[in-house]
Amino acid sequence: MASTHSGSAGQRLAGIDAARGLALLGMMATHIFPLWTAGANPEPSFSGLVLSGRSSALFAVLAGVGLGLLTGGRRPHSGRSLLADRSGIAVRAAIIAVVGLMLGTLNVSIAVILVHYAVLFLCALPFLQLRLPVLAAWAGGWLVLSPVAAYLLRPWLENTLGLGSLGHNPMILDVFIPSTFLADIFVTGYYPVLQWLGYILVGLVIGRLDIRRAVVQLWLLSGGLAAAALAKAGSWLIMDGLGGYRQLASTEAAERADFALIYQVNLSWVDTDDSWWWLGISGPHSGTTFDLLHTSGTAAMVLAICLLLTTKKPNLLLPLSGAGAMTLTLYTVHVWVMSLIPKNAVWPGDNEIYWVQVIVALSVGTTLRVLDRRGPFEYMTSATSRATRDAIRGGHRQFS
Repeated sequence: MASTHSGSAGQRLAGIDAARGLALLGMMATHIFPLWTAGANPEPSFSGLVLSGRSSALFAVLAGVGLGLLTGGRRPHSGRSLLADRSGIAVRAAIIAVVGLMLGTLNVSIAVILVHYAVLFLCALPFLQLRLPVLAAWAGGWLVLSPVAAYLLRPWLENTLGLGSLGHNPMILDVFIPSTFLADIFVTGYYPVLQWLGYILVGLVIGRLDIRRAVVQLWLLSGGLAAAALAKAGSWLIMDGLGGYRQLASTEAAERADFALIYQVNLSWVDTDDSWWWLGISGPHSGTTFDLLHTSGTAAMVLAICLLLTTKKPNLLLPLSGAGAMTLTLYTVHVWVMSLIPKNAVWPGDNEIYWVQVIVALSVGTTLRVLDRRGPFEYMTSATSRATRDAIRGGHRQFS
């Protein structure tokens, strides 16, 4: 959420910020608009079918890209510089976590990502020194094996140890029940770090490439498209070709009247631990290999397109890149605003709620970008992180 790629506005890659801005608008849409239509024959909405799962995954992948650039890009830092980077990232993560825990106290029907996001930063620290080939192997292995590990761990945590999910957004008081808190953050919660670390690793791989070059951006676009399509094709083969969906029809989750809709828009709402066939699905927030691979691919595509459009014309997507440079502030304000709006309010309607927030976010982001200013939370996290890095480096600034 907080930007992690380098320095001043002039040094930033506008394409990364533009992609982050798109992710913010996508997440806002899934928070506001219903994931399926009302009526006798409901169908998945645009938000449910296109944005659900993909927007939050884009945030996570971009976080990895930012970490990769911050820690040296194609030439990973080592020694004291790496220690300084890790310390600065840890401080940044702590601030984001505190903001997330404070948002957790609000009465809002939004799964706030910030605490999980901060923990992902910390979990990325051991991987920052890895060279590209080794890092790519870790990323691939994580996408394949972490869903299996989660499938095995969840029943043990929930049924044997009695450590289910928190049932609400993480808040400060939850820290005092660390077993349940950590189980939720890593395995049983809405954004399980165990699987979502795969997004960070994919982003780190991208951040180790020379993404300023058009040829790399085109390879990133084609690779993302191939990964996204391959994931959907593989899932279709298992679920339709081999009969996986028919097998899931006999599970308890499939007895829900809305299961066919949930299957397409958000599988975090069902228990997926009673059949190995669940690992073959690719639906949003299912946390399977096919889901992680597909959403990593779509994230790579969005980033590549934004980079291609802005490499020679950095201001082409200025409203998006301006908002994307201050997503921690804008996301926090968005969650707070949503907590003030009465549920099932007749007015304002969903369209008014969404588009007013979009216009404000793009306008404020553009204004601050033109003025070469940061959002308040971005300024705080950047200044604190930089001060930590400089102190460890002995006062010598080094920007990557």
